[in-house]
Amino acid sequence: MARLALSIEYDGRAFEGWQSQTHGKTVQDKLQSAIALIAGHAVSLSCAGRTDSGVHATTQVAHFDTTVTRPLSAWVRGVNAHLPNTISVRCAWEVAEDFHARYSALARRYRYVLLNRPVRPAILAGKVGWFYLPLDLSVMQSAATAILGEQDFSAFRAAECQAKSPVRTVREARVFQQGDVICFDFEANGFLHHMIRNLVGALVHIGKGEAEAAYMNELLEMRDRRRAPPTFMPDGLYFCGVEYPDNWSLPGQGRIIVPPTLIV
Repeated sequence: MARLALSIEYDGRAFEGWQSQTHGKTVQDKLQSAIALIAGHAVSLSCAGRTDSGVHATTQVAHFDTTVTRPLSAWVRGVNAHLPNTISVRCAWEVAEDFHARYSALARRYRYVLLNRPVRPAILAGKVGWFYLPLDLSVMQSAATAILGEQDFSAFRAAECQAKSPVRTVREARVFQQGDVICFDFEANGFLHHMIRNLVGALVHIGKGEAEAAYMNELLEMRDRRRAPPTFMPDGLYFCGVEYPDNWSLPGQGRIIVPPTLIV
């Protein structure tokens, strides 16, 4: 028995999220079917972080077990030959049998890409979020610092979230701008359901002048999702990195980060 880890990118618009469903219209379902054709047996994938419908990934990490021996190229080019063009396996590694894509991870990384201009996107439709009113970058940067560290994120948690605890530790919350595009980078030990989209919704609410930067602290203290701004659209959200301990023989000493190429 061998355990393989894969780095995967996908366009989330084509699927109803990562998690396998009976209808089969998910990233996990498509990948498992393609891998099974190369392995010659059914496989079950576990991923570093589940993504919702419409959310993209530049490097999702997942693992599976197989009873057959194949060159690593077969798990990349061979699997890709059986996938739709909206999913691609970037690379593959053989890992120890106790490696787990989810439970071995130290941190996950997301980027939200927001087009901030009066006119909606066409070429990048579905690949970026959009907001038409001017946003104050400096006040959003100030507000983002409030979420750093270990916090109770109940105010940014979807009602259907199944996590046992709302407490997460955020290591990075960075907001920067290039031209008409504003990027929101988040890194944490884990994220709650819709947490990123809810954080972006609150930051945009602040950036458009509806509240001061201190409003982010108030939301955290209230711990009430009903009193926070609406969830932002999924279009511009990318799962773009995972960090593992450096003992797994993974690239970058376990730090597998690939920002969206449409803006770095």
